[in-house]
Amino acid sequence: MRIRKIILAAVLCITLLSTACGSSYEPGNGDPYVYCLNESGTGLVKVACDIPDDDTQKAAETVLEKLSAPADDIEYMSPIPEDVNVNSCELFGGIMEVDFSGEYLNMKSIQEKLMRAAVVQSLVRIDGVNAVSFTVDGEQLLDGEGNAVGLMNEDDFVETASSSPSAYQTDTLTLYFANKSGDRLVAETREVRYSSNVSKDKLIVEKLMQGPDSEDAYPTINPSANLLSVTTKDKICYVNFDSTFLTGAYDILPELTVYSIVNSLVEGTEATQVQITINGETNAEYMDAVDLSQPLEENMDFVAADDESE
Repeated sequence: MRIRKIILAAVLCITLLSTACGSSYEPGNGDPYVYCLNESGTGLVKVACDIPDDDTQKAAETVLEKLSAPADDIEYMSPIPEDVNVNSCELFGGIMEVDFSGEYLNMKSIQEKLMRAAVVQSLVRIDGVNAVSFTVDGEQLLDGEGNAVGLMNEDDFVETASSSPSAYQTDTLTLYFANKSGDRLVAETREVRYSSNVSKDKLIVEKLMQGPDSEDAYPTINPSANLLSVTTKDKICYVNFDSTFLTGAYDILPELTVYSIVNSLVEGTEATQVQITINGETNAEYMDAVDLSQPLEENMDFVAADDESE
């Protein structure tokens, strides 16, 4: 009798092992999934996950629960450590803000970057989520140099063969700056050579912040402002500044600052609209004159005609 029990137990173990090996954690073609860590914790793998498709908030909560729960398979690991809690997740416009407990800051650099990549890339797959912002106990997540990490989407974690520091490309940009009178925008064409590591949308905003090359044009963006992030999804470019951006530094129409950014990005990238955010939030107004709560389209009414550029 004892021998029979041993045999039955052995058969049961073999059956369970066979079932586990035969049930893949990988999603089928077209099935919903999230990103988890591979078994060695050195990269990401796709893991099947049943995600609601009729409620963006519920879908985000489901994803974060999956990323926090113990792994169902030994071939992958959950990216959010056991001691790190998700305090909240809330959707603002197209931006999903996720707040973590203070233990987040105890993670090692490599672990944190992989966890961030897994969470962001999992969340932006949800319809209605265009970018993700991380906070820790209500405070913005900072990088190793003390700068706000800002908005993130899948483009921030894509590594390609052309991403080596020695890979460069050239392009022609049309940038809009203020005229001498400060009441119209003027276009400046500029040839640029830049690293393939830098996205074109971010390059354009950085060049605007550096100011014009021409003596007949004037800068539009407060030089003290910090650019936190630039991401594009679904043809909307999200430009995230710190609050200093809202303080104008030049004697120009407030609309010129905003539409120098919008027009330059729409003309230079695939974006058709631009959403300017302040510390990841959309509830802002520039100089009490321009509502930033919604994405903005190109507006050429502020651009000077050729005979009135000065």
